[in-house]
Amino acid sequence: MHTDNWKEIEEAKKAAVGVLIHNSRGPFHGLPRTAGWGYPEPYTRDLMFSILGIAVSGNIKLLDSIRKVLETLAKNQTEHGHISSLVHNNEDRGASDTTPLFLLGVGIFRKVTREPEFLKEAVEKALVWMEYQSPSDRYLVAQQPTSDWRDEQWVTGYGLFVNALTYSYLRILGKHDRADRFKKEMKRFTFSADQIHHHAPEGLVVKHKPYYAFWAYKIYSSESFDLLGNSIAILSGLASPTRANEMVSWIEQECNLMREKGELAVDLPPNFFPYIKPGDTDWLPRYEIFNKPGDYHNGGIWPFICGFYVAALVAAKRYTLAMEKLAALTKIVKISSTGISFGFNEWIKAQNGKPMGQDWQTWSAALYLYAAKCVEEKRTPFFDEMQGSETDSTANHYF
Repeated sequence: MHTDNWKEIEEAKKAAVGVLIHNSRGPFHGLPRTAGWGYPEPYTRDLMFSILGIAVSGNIKLLDSIRKVLETLAKNQTEHGHISSLVHNNEDRGASDTTPLFLLGVGIFRKVTREPEFLKEAVEKALVWMEYQSPSDRYLVAQQPTSDWRDEQWVTGYGLFVNALTYSYLRILGKHDRADRFKKEMKRFTFSADQIHHHAPEGLVVKHKPYYAFWAYKIYSSESFDLLGNSIAILSGLASPTRANEMVSWIEQECNLMREKGELAVDLPPNFFPYIKPGDTDWLPRYEIFNKPGDYHNGGIWPFICGFYVAALVAAKRYTLAMEKLAALTKIVKISSTGISFGFNEWIKAQNGKPMGQDWQTWSAALYLYAAKCVEEKRTPFFDEMQGSETDSTANHYF
Protein backbone atom coordinates (compact mmCIF):
# COMPACT_ATOMS: atom_id res chain seq x y z
CA MET A 1 0.00 0.00 0.00
CA HIS A 2 1.26 3.47 -0.86
CA THR A 3 2.53 5.82 1.86
CA ASP A 4 -0.36 8.20 1.13
CA ASN A 5 -2.82 5.38 1.85
CA TRP A 6 -1.29 4.77 5.25
CA LYS A 7 -1.37 8.50 6.00
CA GLU A 8 -5.08 8.57 5.20
CA ILE A 9 -5.65 5.45 7.28
CA GLU A 10 -3.95 7.02 10.30
CA GLU A 11 -6.08 10.14 9.87
CA ALA A 12 -9.20 7.98 9.63
CA LYS A 13 -8.26 6.01 12.74
CA LYS A 14 -7.80 9.23 14.70
CA ALA A 15 -11.15 10.50 13.43
CA ALA A 16 -12.83 7.18 14.34
CA VAL A 17 -11.63 7.42 17.94
CA GLY A 18 -12.93 10.98 18.04
CA VAL A 19 -16.36 9.84 16.87
CA LEU A 20 -16.47 7.08 19.48
CA ILE A 21 -15.47 9.46 22.27
CA HIS A 22 -18.10 11.96 21.11
CA ASN A 23 -20.73 9.19 21.09
CA SER A 24 -19.61 7.60 24.37
CA ARG A 25 -22.12 9.58 26.41
CA GLY A 26 -25.65 10.28 25.26
CA PRO A 27 -28.92 11.58 26.71
CA PHE A 28 -30.19 8.23 28.02
CA HIS A 29 -28.68 7.55 31.46
CA GLY A 30 -25.28 8.65 30.21
CA LEU A 31 -25.05 5.59 27.96
CA PRO A 32 -23.33 5.82 24.55
CA ARG A 33 -25.34 7.02 21.60
CA THR A 34 -25.66 5.06 18.37
CA ALA A 35 -24.77 8.01 16.13
CA GLY A 36 -23.64 11.60 16.50
CA TRP A 37 -26.93 12.74 14.95
CA GLY A 38 -30.26 11.03 14.41
CA TYR A 39 -29.72 8.10 16.77
CA PRO A 40 -29.24 9.35 20.33
CA GLU A 41 -30.55 6.06 21.74
CA PRO A 42 -28.22 3.29 22.96
CA TYR A 43 -29.11 0.48 20.57
CA THR A 44 -27.79 -2.82 21.89
CA ARG A 45 -26.66 -4.40 18.62
CA ASP A 46 -24.75 -1.30 17.45
CA LEU A 47 -22.92 -0.97 20.76
CA MET A 48 -22.13 -4.67 20.98
CA PHE A 49 -20.56 -4.55 17.53
CA SER A 50 -18.56 -1.50 18.59
CA ILE A 51 -16.77 -3.55 21.26
CA LEU A 52 -14.44 -4.94 18.58
CA GLY A 53 -13.09 -1.51 17.67
CA ILE A 54 -13.05 -0.24 21.24
CA ALA A 55 -11.18 -3.35 22.40
CA VAL A 56 -8.27 -2.65 20.03
CA SER A 57 -8.30 1.15 20.40
CA GLY A 58 -6.30 1.37 23.64
CA ASN A 59 -8.72 3.99 24.99
CA ILE A 60 -9.65 3.59 28.67
CA LYS A 61 -12.60 5.99 28.47
CA LEU A 62 -14.20 3.94 25.71
CA LEU A 63 -13.61 0.68 27.56
CA ASP A 64 -15.28 2.15 30.65
CA SER A 65 -18.27 3.21 28.56
CA ILE A 66 -18.67 -0.33 27.24
CA ARG A 67 -18.41 -1.76 30.76
CA LYS A 68 -21.36 0.43 31.71
CA VAL A 69 -23.29 -0.79 28.65
CA LEU A 70 -22.72 -4.45 29.45
CA GLU A 71 -23.58 -4.02 33.13
CA THR A 72 -26.77 -2.12 32.25
CA LEU A 73 -27.81 -4.82 29.79
CA ALA A 74 -27.31 -7.44 32.49
CA LYS A 75 -29.48 -5.45 34.91
CA ASN A 76 -32.21 -5.17 32.26
CA GLN A 77 -32.04 -8.83 31.22
CA THR A 78 -35.42 -10.54 31.23
CA GLU A 79 -36.35 -13.30 33.64
CA HIS A 80 -35.68 -15.92 30.97
CA GLY A 81 -32.33 -14.48 29.87
CA HIS A 82 -33.22 -12.37 26.82
CA ILE A 83 -31.25 -9.15 26.18
CA SER A 84 -33.27 -6.06 25.24
CA SER A 85 -32.89 -4.12 21.98
CA LEU A 86 -32.33 -0.84 23.82
CA VAL A 87 -29.73 -0.94 26.58
CA HIS A 88 -31.80 1.16 29.00
CA ASN A 89 -35.27 -0.24 28.24
CA ASN A 90 -36.02 -3.82 29.24
CA GLU A 91 -39.47 -3.60 27.61
CA ASP A 92 -38.00 -3.22 24.12
CA ARG A 93 -37.68 -6.91 23.31
CA GLY A 94 -37.91 -9.40 20.48
CA ALA A 95 -34.58 -9.10 18.68
CA SER A 96 -32.91 -12.35 17.63
CA ASP A 97 -29.36 -10.97 17.56
CA THR A 98 -29.06 -8.93 20.76
CA THR A 99 -28.58 -11.91 23.08
CA PRO A 100 -25.87 -13.62 20.98
CA LEU A 101 -24.18 -10.25 20.48
CA PHE A 102 -24.23 -9.69 24.24
CA LEU A 103 -22.60 -13.07 24.82
CA LEU A 104 -19.93 -12.38 22.20
CA GLY A 105 -19.39 -8.90 23.62
CA VAL A 106 -18.93 -10.17 27.17
CA GLY A 107 -16.50 -12.79 25.88
CA ILE A 108 -14.39 -10.13 24.18
CA PHE A 109 -14.57 -7.84 27.22
CA ARG A 110 -13.42 -10.66 29.48
CA LYS A 111 -10.37 -11.20 27.26
CA VAL A 112 -9.48 -7.51 27.26
CA THR A 113 -9.88 -6.93 31.01
CA ARG A 114 -8.79 -10.40 32.11
CA GLU A 115 -11.99 -10.76 34.14
CA PRO A 116 -13.07 -14.34 33.32
CA GLU A 117 -16.07 -14.20 35.68
CA PHE A 118 -17.42 -10.85 34.48
CA LEU A 119 -21.26 -10.93 34.47
CA LYS A 120 -21.21 -14.67 35.06
CA GLU A 121 -24.86 -14.96 36.16
CA ALA A 122 -26.17 -12.93 33.22
CA VAL A 123 -24.08 -14.98 30.81
CA GLU A 124 -25.43 -18.26 32.14
CA LYS A 125 -29.02 -17.03 31.82
CA ALA A 126 -28.38 -15.80 28.27
CA LEU A 127 -26.84 -19.15 27.31
CA VAL A 128 -29.98 -20.94 28.46
CA TRP A 129 -32.18 -18.49 26.54
CA MET A 130 -30.22 -19.22 23.37
CA GLU A 131 -30.56 -22.99 23.78
CA TYR A 132 -34.33 -22.53 23.80
CA GLN A 133 -34.21 -20.70 20.47
CA SER A 134 -33.72 -23.97 18.59
CA PRO A 135 -37.06 -25.34 17.28
CA SER A 136 -35.45 -28.74 16.67
CA ASP A 137 -34.02 -28.72 20.20
CA ARG A 138 -30.57 -29.20 18.70
CA TYR A 139 -28.02 -26.47 17.92
CA LEU A 140 -28.99 -24.10 15.12
CA VAL A 141 -31.19 -21.23 16.34
CA ALA A 142 -34.18 -19.80 14.49
CA GLN A 143 -35.69 -16.34 14.28
CA GLN A 144 -38.72 -14.38 13.20
CA PRO A 145 -38.58 -12.12 10.11
CA THR A 146 -37.08 -8.62 10.64
CA SER A 147 -35.93 -9.55 14.15
CA ASP A 148 -32.19 -9.19 13.55
CA TRP A 149 -30.30 -6.11 12.30
CA ARG A 150 -32.29 -6.39 9.05
CA ASP A 151 -35.44 -4.66 10.25
CA GLU A 152 -36.54 -4.13 6.63
CA GLN A 153 -35.74 -7.56 5.21
CA TRP A 154 -37.14 -10.99 5.89
CA VAL A 155 -34.95 -13.73 7.33
CA THR A 156 -36.99 -16.81 8.15
CA GLY A 157 -35.93 -19.72 10.34
CA TYR A 158 -32.22 -20.44 10.57
CA GLY A 159 -30.50 -17.21 9.55
CA LEU A 160 -26.78 -17.32 8.76
CA PHE A 161 -25.89 -14.13 10.63
CA VAL A 162 -27.43 -15.08 13.97
CA ASN A 163 -26.05 -18.61 13.76
CA ALA A 164 -22.55 -17.37 12.90
CA LEU A 165 -22.77 -15.15 15.99
CA THR A 166 -23.92 -18.12 18.06
CA TYR A 167 -20.96 -20.22 16.97
CA SER A 168 -18.61 -17.31 17.74
CA TYR A 169 -19.83 -16.78 21.30
CA LEU A 170 -19.68 -20.51 22.01
CA ARG A 171 -16.01 -20.49 21.02
CA ILE A 172 -14.99 -17.34 22.87
CA LEU A 173 -16.78 -18.48 26.04
CA GLY A 174 -15.06 -21.85 25.91
CA LYS A 175 -18.17 -23.91 25.13
CA HIS A 176 -16.19 -26.02 22.69
CA ASP A 177 -18.17 -29.26 22.87
CA ARG A 178 -21.39 -27.50 21.91
CA ALA A 179 -19.52 -25.46 19.31
CA ASP A 180 -18.19 -28.63 17.70
CA ARG A 181 -21.70 -30.10 17.51
CA PHE A 182 -23.03 -26.78 16.22
CA LYS A 183 -20.42 -26.69 13.44
CA LYS A 184 -21.26 -30.24 12.39
CA GLU A 185 -24.95 -29.37 12.08
CA MET A 186 -24.16 -26.11 10.28
CA LYS A 187 -22.21 -28.00 7.62
CA ARG A 188 -25.26 -30.00 6.51
CA PHE A 189 -26.80 -29.04 3.18
CA THR A 190 -29.96 -27.01 2.86
CA PHE A 191 -32.99 -28.85 1.51
CA SER A 192 -35.18 -28.08 -1.46
CA ALA A 193 -38.81 -28.91 -2.13
CA ASP A 194 -37.95 -31.79 -4.48
CA GLN A 195 -35.79 -33.60 -1.92
CA ILE A 196 -36.81 -36.41 0.41
CA HIS A 197 -35.01 -35.75 3.67
CA HIS A 198 -36.63 -38.18 6.14
CA HIS A 199 -36.64 -35.57 8.94
CA ALA A 200 -32.86 -35.20 8.94
CA PRO A 201 -31.76 -31.80 10.33
CA GLU A 202 -31.03 -29.19 7.70
CA GLY A 203 -27.93 -27.00 7.59
CA LEU A 204 -26.76 -23.87 5.78
CA VAL A 205 -24.35 -25.24 3.18
CA VAL A 206 -25.37 -24.55 -0.42
CA LYS A 207 -24.50 -27.22 -2.97
CA HIS A 208 -21.93 -26.19 -5.60
CA LYS A 209 -21.41 -22.73 -4.06
CA PRO A 210 -18.61 -21.59 -1.72
CA TYR A 211 -20.75 -19.51 0.63
CA TYR A 212 -23.46 -20.27 3.21
CA ALA A 213 -27.18 -19.79 2.57
CA PHE A 214 -28.79 -16.54 3.69
CA TRP A 215 -31.34 -18.56 5.64
CA ALA A 216 -32.93 -22.01 5.60
CA TYR A 217 -35.89 -23.70 7.25
CA LYS A 218 -37.18 -27.18 6.36
CA ILE A 219 -37.64 -27.32 2.56
CA TYR A 220 -37.27 -23.55 2.07
CA SER A 221 -34.09 -21.49 1.84
CA SER A 222 -32.51 -18.45 0.26
CA GLU A 223 -29.26 -18.74 -1.66
CA SER A 224 -28.75 -14.98 -1.77
CA PHE A 225 -25.41 -13.80 -0.42
CA ASP A 226 -25.16 -12.25 3.06
CA LEU A 227 -21.80 -10.46 3.41
CA LEU A 228 -21.99 -9.99 7.18
CA GLY A 229 -22.96 -13.57 8.00
CA ASN A 230 -20.39 -15.06 5.65
CA SER A 231 -17.64 -12.73 6.87
CA ILE A 232 -18.28 -13.83 10.46
CA ALA A 233 -18.29 -17.46 9.25
CA ILE A 234 -14.78 -16.92 7.86
CA LEU A 235 -13.55 -15.02 10.92
CA SER A 236 -14.85 -17.56 13.42
CA GLY A 237 -13.49 -20.59 11.57
CA LEU A 238 -16.91 -21.93 10.62
CA ALA A 239 -15.71 -21.79 7.03
CA SER A 240 -12.63 -23.91 6.35
CA PRO A 241 -9.55 -22.15 4.90
CA THR A 242 -10.34 -23.65 1.50
CA ARG A 243 -13.98 -22.52 1.59
CA ALA A 244 -12.92 -19.07 2.84
CA ASN A 245 -10.46 -18.61 -0.02
CA GLU A 246 -12.96 -19.78 -2.63
CA MET A 247 -15.64 -17.55 -1.13
CA VAL A 248 -13.45 -14.45 -1.31
CA SER A 249 -12.60 -15.13 -4.97
CA TRP A 250 -16.30 -15.62 -5.73
CA ILE A 251 -17.24 -12.35 -3.97
CA GLU A 252 -14.69 -10.34 -5.93
CA GLN A 253 -15.74 -11.94 -9.22
CA GLU A 254 -19.42 -11.19 -8.58
CA CYS A 255 -18.63 -7.60 -7.61
CA ASN A 256 -16.71 -7.11 -10.86
CA LEU A 257 -19.75 -8.35 -12.78
CA MET A 258 -22.02 -5.95 -10.87
CA ARG A 259 -19.71 -3.04 -11.73
CA GLU A 260 -19.83 -3.97 -15.40
CA LYS A 261 -23.64 -3.90 -15.25
CA GLY A 262 -23.73 -0.55 -13.44
CA GLU A 263 -25.09 -2.06 -10.23
CA LEU A 264 -22.05 -1.21 -8.11
CA ALA A 265 -20.03 2.03 -8.14
CA VAL A 266 -17.49 1.43 -5.36
CA ASP A 267 -14.67 -1.03 -4.75
CA LEU A 268 -16.42 -2.73 -1.84
CA PRO A 269 -19.10 -5.45 -1.81
CA PRO A 270 -22.78 -4.76 -1.05
CA ASN A 271 -24.16 -6.18 2.18
CA PHE A 272 -26.50 -8.41 0.15
CA PHE A 273 -26.71 -9.59 -3.45
CA PRO A 274 -28.13 -10.21 -5.93
CA TYR A 275 -30.50 -7.37 -5.11
CA ILE A 276 -34.16 -8.29 -4.64
CA LYS A 277 -36.13 -6.67 -7.47
CA PRO A 278 -39.84 -6.14 -8.16
CA GLY A 279 -41.26 -9.37 -9.51
CA ASP A 280 -38.88 -11.59 -7.54
CA THR A 281 -40.58 -14.11 -5.28
CA ASP A 282 -39.06 -12.51 -2.16
CA TRP A 283 -39.95 -8.91 -3.12
CA LEU A 284 -42.32 -7.22 -0.65
CA PRO A 285 -44.40 -4.08 -1.42
CA ARG A 286 -42.78 -2.18 1.46
CA TYR A 287 -39.37 -2.56 -0.23
CA GLU A 288 -40.42 0.01 -2.84
CA ILE A 289 -40.21 2.67 -0.12
CA PHE A 290 -37.59 1.43 2.31
CA ASN A 291 -35.51 -1.27 0.64
CA LYS A 292 -35.03 -0.62 -3.07
CA PRO A 293 -32.36 -2.55 -5.02
CA GLY A 294 -28.94 -1.26 -3.94
CA ASP A 295 -30.42 0.50 -0.89
CA TYR A 296 -30.37 -0.17 2.86
CA HIS A 297 -30.51 -3.93 3.54
CA ASN A 298 -31.16 -4.77 -0.11
CA GLY A 299 -27.59 -4.25 -1.28
CA GLY A 300 -26.49 -1.03 0.40
CA ILE A 301 -22.79 -0.61 1.23
CA TRP A 302 -22.46 -0.65 5.02
CA PRO A 303 -19.05 0.52 6.33
CA PHE A 304 -19.32 -1.59 9.49
CA ILE A 305 -19.96 -4.72 7.42
CA CYS A 306 -17.12 -3.84 5.06
CA GLY A 307 -14.94 -3.65 8.18
CA PHE A 308 -15.91 -7.26 8.90
CA TYR A 309 -15.12 -8.17 5.29
CA VAL A 310 -11.64 -6.63 5.52
CA ALA A 311 -11.04 -8.63 8.72
CA ALA A 312 -12.31 -11.78 6.99
CA LEU A 313 -9.81 -11.20 4.17
CA VAL A 314 -7.03 -11.12 6.76
CA ALA A 315 -8.36 -14.34 8.31
CA ALA A 316 -8.30 -15.89 4.81
CA LYS A 317 -4.69 -14.68 4.47
CA ARG A 318 -5.59 -12.53 1.47
CA TYR A 319 -3.40 -9.74 2.83
CA THR A 320 -2.89 -7.76 -0.39
CA LEU A 321 -6.61 -7.71 -1.10
CA ALA A 322 -7.31 -6.77 2.52
CA MET A 323 -5.05 -3.71 2.16
CA GLU A 324 -6.79 -2.72 -1.06
CA LYS A 325 -10.23 -2.98 0.53
CA LEU A 326 -9.10 -1.06 3.62
CA ALA A 327 -7.98 1.76 1.31
CA ALA A 328 -11.40 1.64 -0.39
CA LEU A 329 -13.12 1.66 3.01
CA THR A 330 -11.04 4.67 4.05
CA LYS A 331 -12.44 6.61 1.09
CA ILE A 332 -15.97 5.56 1.99
CA VAL A 333 -15.76 6.62 5.65
CA LYS A 334 -14.51 10.07 4.61
CA ILE A 335 -17.70 10.97 2.74
CA SER A 336 -20.67 12.35 4.61
CA SER A 337 -24.24 13.54 4.17
CA THR A 338 -23.59 16.69 6.24
CA GLY A 339 -20.38 17.93 4.65
CA ILE A 340 -18.10 17.10 7.56
CA SER A 341 -14.79 15.33 7.01
CA PHE A 342 -14.82 11.64 7.94
CA GLY A 343 -18.56 11.12 8.05
CA PHE A 344 -18.48 7.43 9.05
CA ASN A 345 -21.92 7.28 7.49
CA GLU A 346 -24.42 4.52 8.17
CA TRP A 347 -24.83 3.18 4.63
CA ILE A 348 -23.96 4.05 1.04
CA LYS A 349 -26.09 3.58 -2.09
CA ALA A 350 -24.48 0.85 -4.17
CA GLN A 351 -25.12 2.27 -7.64
CA ASN A 352 -23.62 5.74 -7.07
CA GLY A 353 -21.64 5.70 -3.81
CA LYS A 354 -23.82 8.39 -2.19
CA PRO A 355 -24.08 8.41 1.64
CA MET A 356 -27.69 7.78 2.62
CA GLY A 357 -27.71 7.24 6.39
CA GLN A 358 -26.67 9.07 9.53
CA ASP A 359 -23.14 10.44 9.92
CA TRP A 360 -20.84 9.58 12.83
CA GLN A 361 -22.31 6.12 13.23
CA THR A 362 -20.77 4.33 16.21
CA TRP A 363 -20.42 0.93 14.57
CA SER A 364 -19.02 2.42 11.36
CA ALA A 365 -16.21 4.10 13.30
CA ALA A 366 -15.56 1.09 15.56
CA LEU A 367 -15.37 -1.53 12.83
CA TYR A 368 -13.05 0.71 10.83
CA LEU A 369 -10.64 0.66 13.77
CA TYR A 370 -10.91 -3.10 14.00
CA ALA A 371 -10.35 -3.59 10.27
CA ALA A 372 -7.28 -1.35 10.32
CA LYS A 373 -5.83 -3.28 13.27
CA CYS A 374 -6.33 -6.57 11.43
CA VAL A 375 -4.58 -5.32 8.29
CA GLU A 376 -1.72 -3.70 10.18
CA GLU A 377 -0.95 -6.78 12.27
CA LYS A 378 -2.10 -9.52 9.85
CA ARG A 379 -4.22 -11.12 12.53
CA THR A 380 -7.84 -10.99 13.67
CA PRO A 381 -7.99 -10.22 17.42
CA PHE A 382 -10.41 -12.44 19.37
CA PHE A 383 -11.30 -14.49 16.30
CA ASP A 384 -7.80 -15.92 15.82
CA GLU A 385 -8.24 -18.21 18.78
CA MET A 386 -11.56 -19.44 17.40
CA GLN A 387 -9.68 -20.51 14.29
CA GLY A 388 -7.24 -22.44 16.49
CA SER A 389 -4.23 -20.30 15.60
CA GLU A 390 -3.83 -18.53 18.93
CA THR A 391 -3.88 -19.73 22.53
CA ASP A 392 -5.53 -18.05 25.48
CA SER A 393 -2.13 -17.19 26.92
CA THR A 394 -1.37 -14.92 23.95
CA ALA A 395 -4.84 -13.50 23.46
CA ASN A 396 -4.82 -10.78 26.12
CA HIS A 397 -2.64 -8.09 24.56
CA TYR A 398 -5.22 -6.22 22.53
CA PHE A 399 -5.86 -3.32 24.86
